[in-house]
Amino acid sequence: MVKAEQLRRSLSGNEAVATAMMQINPDVVAAFPITPSTEVPQYFSSFVANGKCTTKFVPVESEHSAMSACIGASAAGGRVMTATSANGLGLMWEMLHIAAGDRCPIVVALVNRSMSPPLNIHNDHSDSMGARDTGWIQLYSENVQEAYDNFIQAVKIAENEEVMTPAMVCYDGFITSHSVENVFLMEDEVVRNFAGPNKRTNSGLLGDKNIAVGPMVLTNFSIEMKRQQLQGILNAKEVTLKVAKEYEELTGRKYGLFEEYRLDDAEIAMMIIGSSAGTAKKVADDLREKGIKAGVLKIRLFRPFPGNEIAEALKNVKAIAVMDKSEGMSGNGGPLFADTCASLYGKLEDKILMSYIYGLGGRDVRVEDLEKVYGDLQNALGTGNYEKYNYLSVRE
Repeated sequence: MVKAEQLRRSLSGNEAVATAMMQINPDVVAAFPITPSTEVPQYFSSFVANGKCTTKFVPVESEHSAMSACIGASAAGGRVMTATSANGLGLMWEMLHIAAGDRCPIVVALVNRSMSPPLNIHNDHSDSMGARDTGWIQLYSENVQEAYDNFIQAVKIAENEEVMTPAMVCYDGFITSHSVENVFLMEDEVVRNFAGPNKRTNSGLLGDKNIAVGPMVLTNFSIEMKRQQLQGILNAKEVTLKVAKEYEELTGRKYGLFEEYRLDDAEIAMMIIGSSAGTAKKVADDLREKGIKAGVLKIRLFRPFPGNEIAEALKNVKAIAVMDKSEGMSGNGGPLFADTCASLYGKLEDKILMSYIYGLGGRDVRVEDLEKVYGDLQNALGTGNYEKYNYLSVRE
């Protein structure tokens, strides 16, 4: 594959994702506005109005209706997309399960925002983490470029015949959605060729054969259908790597299940998701200059969770801080910490593993905050004493 010509532009995360959506040219986009994702359908509707794509744009009266319309269009055989945030995702709750169970490969731009209450329009991961068990693929983005790239790749992952599972492309509200950064865009035709034609056109409700979508299933086949659904999302792991390799050949930008930053010889490391990974890398660089072997493991694919691969990546690390921008309300750390513990159990039980809840409701994540976390890891290594569950930068 020949590398594509790319145009350097300065765009916000929302505009970059809306541009990717336009370049893919889906059959249907149904959406309802909610801060901070409102700009995605706003930009996209202007692209439709200006003839830059042929998508049917459907404005609806609520997020529940948006996902319902998306499910109907996808079940009919269409390529379908939408965008939402926080309480909007909450209002879609019932339909998230239906979209996944009906194997509708819808792609959603999820602009991460704190769930109410208290009412807060700023960033954390309580919305997407709350939806982690709905059966959706979840890809997370550190910056504007990754949000654009992940959205394009998500279409090929979700629509793969071995997957057929909806996907959320997550990026941090305001921090990424409204920040303007330099981003490399491909030509419209290149993106559409990469996404490929919608192969489902003739296999949905409007296709050549009579089919049923979402029929009632009782005790006779319900558990088999759930097991089959699980297999689809598990298959997404291998497909994600395959699509990432194709994308690297096209753009030169490399993606995986996660990013290992200065992890080869790291003794202490931080697992983190989203925009805060950039701050963590800066702290790791500063510590390296002081002779401290610090590293970062940035999660890209959270669902399905790449547990075996994470265990392999962390096998030489002695102490690990797992950073959650969401409170799991279990008293046993956040969602990332829980999945990490389960993945390392029986494999790497000699590790020091510490949970940190941080950044809730948009609380600033500063270099000195993450320096403290690395300092805690060093102290744990030296003394063997540490708190397993921690809140970062909170007034107790």
